[in-house]
Amino acid sequence: MSDDILSRVQSIMADTFDDDDLTVTADTTAADVEDWDSLSHIRLVVAIEREFGIKFSNAEIEGLQNVGDLIRAIEAKQGV
Repeated sequence: MSDDILSRVQSIMADTFDDDDLTVTADTTAADVEDWDSLSHIRLVVAIEREFGIKFSNAEIEGLQNVGDLIRAIEAKQGV
C-alpha cells in the first residue's frame, strides 16, 4: 500500500472533515471519524476522484469498508 497515496488521502480527509488533527490509517472507517456522514462521504469521494484523476462506480464506492479499501481501489484505477 502506497504511503504517498495514504498521505494524500489523509490530507483530503482532513480538509473534507475540517479536522487538521485527523489521523488516518488503512483501518480507519466512517465510524472512526465524527463528521463522516453521507454528505461528507460524497464530498470525500469527489475530492479523491479529482485529486487522482479517476472515477469510481457506485458499486465500487459501496464496496469500500475502510481507508485501506479506498487506497487499494485508487491503486487499481492507477494501475499500481
